[in-house]
Amino acid sequence: MAHITINTQCLEESISFYQEVVGLSIQNDFRKTSGMPIVFLANAQGETSVELIENKENKYSGDGISIGFHVDNVIEAHEKMANAGLNPTPIISPNPNVKFFFVKDPNGVNIQFI
Repeated sequence: MAHITINTQCLEESISFYQEVVGLSIQNDFRKTSGMPIVFLANAQGETSVELIENKENKYSGDGISIGFHVDNVIEAHEKMANAGLNPTPIISPNPNVKFFFVKDPNGVNIQFI
């Protein structure tokens, strides 16, 4: 997979979320060279990137979509997001080797931290 596209009504808010909460960095920034504001963010390894497209008229809700990201420590990540007021779900552990939780991004997309 090359990238995941998320339409947003507020590009700056979404960029901040994916940088500060998820830990991604801007990979490509087409805000000044494109007819519409588009920014790609990716992790340090440049793996699958998130493409954010600003469309202020967007009626997109993000329901039914989730995107998963690995974290070093699920419990620490959960505490950090709870302290930041992001209202993470309780940690889910379907078996002893797997733990994860979700937070919603500014567009209503469920972001899973595994």
